[in-house]
Parts: sequence; structure tokens; C-alpha cells
Amino acid sequence: MPEAGHYGHKKNDGICNGVCSSEPASKAVVAMSRLKCALRGFDFRVLLALLIGVPIVILMVYTHGQKVTYFLRPIWESPPKPFKIIPHYYHENVTMENLCKLHGWKVRETPRRVVDAVLFSNELDILELRWNELSPYVSEFVLLESNSTFTGLTKPLHFKENRQRFEFAESRLTYGMVGGRFVKGENPFVEESYQRVYLDRLIKISRIKDDDILIMSDVDEIPSGHTINLLRWCDDTPEIIHLQLRNYLYSFEFLLDDKSWRASIHRYRSGKTRYAHFRQTDELLADSGWHCSFCFRHISDFAFKMQAYSHVDRIRFKYFLNPERIQDVICRGADLFDMLPEEYTFQEIIAKLGAIPSTYSAVHLPSFLLQNADRFRYLLPGNCRRESG
Repeated sequence: MPEAGHYGHKKNDGICNGVCSSEPASKAVVAMSRLKCALRGFDFRVLLALLIGVPIVILMVYTHGQKVTYFLRPIWESPPKPFKIIPHYYHENVTMENLCKLHGWKVRETPRRVVDAVLFSNELDILELRWNELSPYVSEFVLLESNSTFTGLTKPLHFKENRQRFEFAESRLTYGMVGGRFVKGENPFVEESYQRVYLDRLIKISRIKDDDILIMSDVDEIPSGHTINLLRWCDDTPEIIHLQLRNYLYSFEFLLDDKSWRASIHRYRSGKTRYAHFRQTDELLADSGWHCSFCFRHISDFAFKMQAYSHVDRIRFKYFLNPERIQDVICRGADLFDMLPEEYTFQEIIAKLGAIPSTYSAVHLPSFLLQNADRFRYLLPGNCRRESG
């Protein structure tokens, strides 16, 4: 007679019973039985989905991980403090006295001297545009080049080899060359900082004086001539002021935005002023020139810069350097590194997704460019094809 009380019945699986029973069995049988027991009730469709899905996820992260990081940037990085934008007034028929007055400044009896200092890599055409734009206002040009890129690649001394092309500036030129350190595996920004320190030394041995205007910007960050003329003629201007430049990519056909701000103007102070390419003040003078990034004549120059500048880590795949791909990207106004926009809000990121639309306006561009349009046709709207050399 069964015992009184709670009676629980559990359905037994013959396979699992066999595994746990004391009946003798071979090791192989026991192992197989245990495996079958462990997999009892397991959905093989889940296993198949994992086998297919996990590699796909890994591949997508490897291929598009950088895009995901940039898209999520608004979550982990706050936007920088906004600039205090100074309205910029200019018309060729307005006197300098009135222009200074419009900015809240006073006109000087004589203009300040102006020194333009740049680190040079291989942008010969852009340098020629820059120096011709600024030549009427600049007292001294300072140029430093190296036989090393920021990433430690050996490169020719392009300026030295083409110095005769800039004969118009020779009497006002302080030229220097610094040898590269060629440290393998080093962060490219270390070499960049090293070269900028040498440029600072070169500025000091030029004929710069206190209260001279010093232009600090990369070669492709070109202040407009009238902006420099304004700042050299006006008193009470800020000691340091950043320049808001129109941001172009590949040529003056693809206007990205007006957010280029790294170019800066300094009233030089001995022992205080240091050459730098980062934010140094909150004041930004509106619409002060052009930043033409990756504006090269030859496809080979695009590939060279991609491997030479500090953001070389953006070359995630070798095919990024394929000449046919580079040409296609240029004509579409797309991104050479297949990256998402570097913005701080989702709204701005989404607004800039995709290729840059073409602009067909060639109004308010460097005068030397328009005066020599046949030589620099590739920089004008509607001329995206590049030479292969």
C-alpha cells in the first residue's frame, strides 16, 4: 500500500536514466548518452542562427565599427564651447577708416607688418594661391619643410626643388628644413608637434617684431587678403583671433560648411606667442577666407596625403588607396575614408550624411585662382577629373 502524503510523479527519459544508472556501459555509450541528454530540448534553429549571425556581426563591426563610433559621438562627447563670432564687414568701395569703425576698432596711421608662417608638405599649387592672395599685405613669409611626413614616411623637399616658382616672394622668405626622426610606430601627432616646435623657432629668427601680425594656419587654410589688410590697419583688435573659413573639399566645387576655425591671427609678443594649431581664444572673425582640404591636381597626391598626415588610422582598408576609387570619390563629393560626419549632435550628423552637393558659384574665390583659371582649372566647379601622375 502506498505511503500516505504527497505523491510526485516525474516522467523519466530512458536515455538520461541509462546515463545515471549503475548498469555497466562503455565509455563511448556513456559519452554519447550524456551529449544527447544535454541537447535534449535544444532548438537547433537557434544554433544555426548563431553560427550564421555571429560572424556577420563580427564582420559588420570590423567594417563599420568606426562609423558606429562616430554616429554615437553625441552620447559620449559634448560639443565644445561656442565661439564668440565677430561680424565681418567688407566692401571694396568702403574706406579702411569706415571698415575699422564698423568693427568697433580705430584705424591706424600706418599698417602693422604681417608674417605668414606655414608647415609645408607637398601642396605647391595651394601654396602659390595662398602667397599670391596674401602677397600685397605680407612683410615676411616663413616656411618650414621636412624630409619626413607626420607618419614617418620619407618625402622629397618639394618646396626646395620648386623654389624658383616662388621667386616673387624670395626677398621676403625665411626658409627652413628640419630632418625627420623616423620613429617607427610612433603616434603621428608627436612628429607633427616636433615640426611645429621647429617652425616656432624659425619664426623667432625671422624679422618678426612685437605687435606684428602673425598668421598661424596650415597651407590649405587661406585667409582672404582683405581680412589680413583689415587686421593690419585697425587698432584695438584682439590679441588673438581665430578665422572662420569656408570649408571646401577636393576643390571649390564642394562646399562642406563654414566651420573651419583653426587658422588664427596673433599680435606677436616676444616670449609669449607660440606657434600652435589648436583653439587659443573664443573670438572668431566671420567669413575670413577658405579652407581647401585635399585640393590636389594628381591622384597620387591624394594617396600620398592619406598615408602621410596625422589621421592615417582612417585608412581601414588598402582599397581606399585605389586610384579609380579615389577619382570616383572626388567626383561624387564623397568621403575618402568612408566616414560619417564629425559632428556633436545627431541632427547635424544626419543633415550631413551622404555626398557633398556641388556648388557652381565661383564668386568670392582667391583672385589669383580666377586670374589663372587655365592653370588651376581642376579647382573650379565642374572640373572633378584629376591627372593620374
